[in-house]
This record gives sequence, structure tokens and C-alpha cells, in this order.
Amino acid sequence: MQYEIIIYISVKLKDLDTELSAILAQIVEKEPEIEQIISELSDTYTLSAKNLLRYLILRTYDVSRYHDSLSDLGLSSLRTAEGYVYSNLFCIVKHVRLLQGKPYRKRKEIEIIGYQKSKKLIKTHANDLFNKKQKKQFTEIMVTLPLEAAHDKTIIRNMVKSGMEIARINLSHGTIAIWTKMIQHIHEVKQETKQEVKIFMDLSGPKIRTSQIEIRGKKGKVKNSITVRNGERIVLTKRLTLGKKSKFSKKNEQVQKAEIGVLLHEIIDDVQVNDVVLFDDGMIQSVVVSKSADEVEIEITNCYKTKLSSHKGINLPHTKLHLPALTDADIKHLPFVCEHANIVGYSFVRNQNDVKQLYSYLDTLGATDLGVVFKIENKEAVENLPFILLEGMRRNKIGVMIARGDLAVEIGFEKISEIQNHILLLCEAAHVPVIWATQVLDNLAKTGIPTRAEISDVAQGVQAECIMLNKGPYINEAIRTLKNILVQIEPHSFKKKNTLKPLDIALNAVGKLF
Repeated sequence: MQYEIIIYISVKLKDLDTELSAILAQIVEKEPEIEQIISELSDTYTLSAKNLLRYLILRTYDVSRYHDSLSDLGLSSLRTAEGYVYSNLFCIVKHVRLLQGKPYRKRKEIEIIGYQKSKKLIKTHANDLFNKKQKKQFTEIMVTLPLEAAHDKTIIRNMVKSGMEIARINLSHGTIAIWTKMIQHIHEVKQETKQEVKIFMDLSGPKIRTSQIEIRGKKGKVKNSITVRNGERIVLTKRLTLGKKSKFSKKNEQVQKAEIGVLLHEIIDDVQVNDVVLFDDGMIQSVVVSKSADEVEIEITNCYKTKLSSHKGINLPHTKLHLPALTDADIKHLPFVCEHANIVGYSFVRNQNDVKQLYSYLDTLGATDLGVVFKIENKEAVENLPFILLEGMRRNKIGVMIARGDLAVEIGFEKISEIQNHILLLCEAAHVPVIWATQVLDNLAKTGIPTRAEISDVAQGVQAECIMLNKGPYINEAIRTLKNILVQIEPHSFKKKNTLKPLDIALNAVGKLF
């Protein structure tokens, strides 16, 4: 029996040696190309870019098939190799060789990033982008400011006292006058509280929404919505229209199609027959059945709401859009952002060309120290994330926001957990800080009572370097709760790795058992 076990282990070691060495050799073979790719990146991110590229090569293989065998041998299973790919893989192959009595030497020309170095890089990049101040918890807390904060400084003061470290100003709402007043209040509160608060400004990006709807009823009352039902046909048009509602016969057959306009006419050009069109965060679902130069006809397939209102969001998950990520309004606001913000949020980014466009404007404005956060909120951005990261690394202060609202609608709610995990893994490999956003402690902020699920969501969000809260009447309770959770949970993990600090449950049990 013992002999059979030895034979089994020997065969396993040989197989692991052969297959993992082949992966390692593939990474080594690509190293000259890796050096070429990173040659024009910021010095801050050259090591990180190398690791990202090595990680991408690693993830072209089915590494999961080695996990159990490596764990049985007491070796690293590659489950947490994101931040230090070559070092982790090299050490595994080395130990597999040594267990077989074979020598192994590292290649001197390969620059190695070990676990401690990778951890330091992630923290350094996060501190560069966010606050450098040492505090009880590492994860930053960002909060969206309500427009009322322009008129009431106590709103900001209370948020800062509760634990807000980054104030988010959403440029989709308000005016320069309102934002200027908010900024003034932030600086005044910083002086009063002696606490550092960074300013994050979110560019609005293209607004893919329904246009104004005004339907006059029989009594003259104007409604800003139309009623929709499954199977109904609706025309989306470029024409200026205040909307029309459908008409149905006594037999419930549609005799007149509803009509609504869209704010961005370009989507009519881009959408194709059979493309899915979603309204109002996916609450109303439809498919394109026909198309002409100025309009498309859609059929409602699912209604979780019966009213479609003015200025509701439109998502086109299957459509390749040719809209610019930077709108005329964004370009107009950029000088203001560069003057007042520490970090800019780049909405609707889809590929590396979008990154180049923003960087070109920032270079023209001389905004060399402005942090840039790429908001990943559509399917195309997810697919192009490695290219967005590599292009982003031309600057030394970058981050990624997992904008789970639009992203969930675009890719499907059932896929959001998987995709947000993929984003976290890629960003960890790139040592790029992540912002965990959308509906974090949302129920608590709005009602004063958290749900169990959103508390668990925060625990998952600790893998990010920043967590964003939105507005609500109980926002200060939400900030304090978030801060308390972070202080409690951070010592027990880093990214997805458990730190295995002494466990109270274990201490109690061992004290009673032994």
C-alpha cells in the first residue's frame, strides 16, 4: 500500500512538473514581447503591467485541474497567484522538481514580483490614488454628495465626521455653480475638522435615455409616461416627439403603435434587428423587430413595470455602439474638473481608444497629477479590460470602479457575481485599486435598517480598495456602519486571502477541549 502511494505521488509529481513547466516556459518565451508592450507605460506601473500580462497568459490554461494535486502535496495551489504570477508559478515548479530530487534554478533575466512586493504595490497605488493618511482601516469610504450639500455645509461635515474620506460629485446632476459651492464647503470642512477629504468628480458620459414624454389625457392632464404591456409594439424614433401611447381595439388588438423619442439619435443607427433593448434598469425588456433610417420598432417581451417614463435609461447589451465616451458636455467640464478634483471618474469607457481620448485632453490641460478611475459598466468594457488597464498605465494614478448598476443590466443579474470577481482578479493582477460601487448598504442609507444581504455584500467589497455609498436620509448611519465593518473584517483578510489571525471561536473551543 505504501509503495502504491509512493508510485502515485511520483506520477503526480512528474505530470505536474511537465505541465506547469510548460506554462512557465510559455511566460518566459513571451517576456521579450511583454517588455515591448510595457516600454511606454508609467514607471509606477511597469512591474504591475508585467504581472498582468503574465497573468493573462496563465489564465489561458485550465489551472483549476492542478489545484487539488498541489494542495495534496502541501504546495501553493495557484488559487491566489494574481498579484505575483511568475514568482508563485516558479516556486511551485521548483518545489515539484526538488521533491523529485531534481535541481532547479531561476532565470536571472526574469524580473520576479513576490507576494510581499505585490501587496506593497497594491497598497502604494491605492494610497497614491486615494488618501495617503494612515488610519484604522485601509479601504477608503467614498460617498455621493446630494445637491443639498451646496446649500448646507453641515451635510458634508456630518459625513466627514462619520467617516467619509472621498466626496463624490456626480456631474450628471447640477450646475457648475452648485458644484463650486459643494467644493467650497468641502474645503471649509477640511479646515474645520483637520481631516483629509479628496474630491471625486464623475463625468456624466453619453446619456442613453428616453426623451421627454408628455401625453395629454382626456381631461387635459399631462402624463410623463406611457403604459406598456407584453407583446406591445413601440416605435423608438429620432424625430422630435413628446410621445404617443398605443391604441387597442375592443378585442385587445394593437391598432396604433406607441412612439417615444431618444436623447441620442446615434443609437437608432447602431441598433440592429433582434438586438435587445432594456429600459429603466432592465425593468422593461424588448427586442428590435424592424428598423429604418430614422426609427426602430421594438416588441415588449417582459414588463416588471407597466409605465415607461421620460428620461429613463436605455441599455443595449448586444449592440456595438459608436458613441464617444467623452461627450461635448464632458469636454466642456474637464477644465473645471482638472482645477478642482483629485480624481475623475470616466463613465462609459469601452476600450483603450476611449482612454487615449481622455488622456489627450488631460495632457492638453496639464492635469498630470489627476487620478483617473475607469468605470466598468458595460459588456464591451469588461471584454476590453486588459487593454483599458494597459493603456491606463501610461499615467501613475489610476483605478477601476465596478459600476454594478448598469453592468448588471448589461450582462444580466445572474452573471454580475462572476463578472465582478473577474474584474477584481484582473485588477489585483495589475495592482490597480478598485472601487466597489452601486447599492452598497442602500437599504440602510434609505430606511435606517440594513438587510442581511447588504452586510454580506460589504464583506465581499473589502476585496476592493474603496467602497462607495450613495445618498439617503440615513447616510451617516450607513457610513458609520461601513467603517465599523471594515475595521472588524480587514484584519482577517487581504483581497481574497485569509490572514488566519487567532480566531476567538477556536481559542474558546481549544480552551474547553484541551
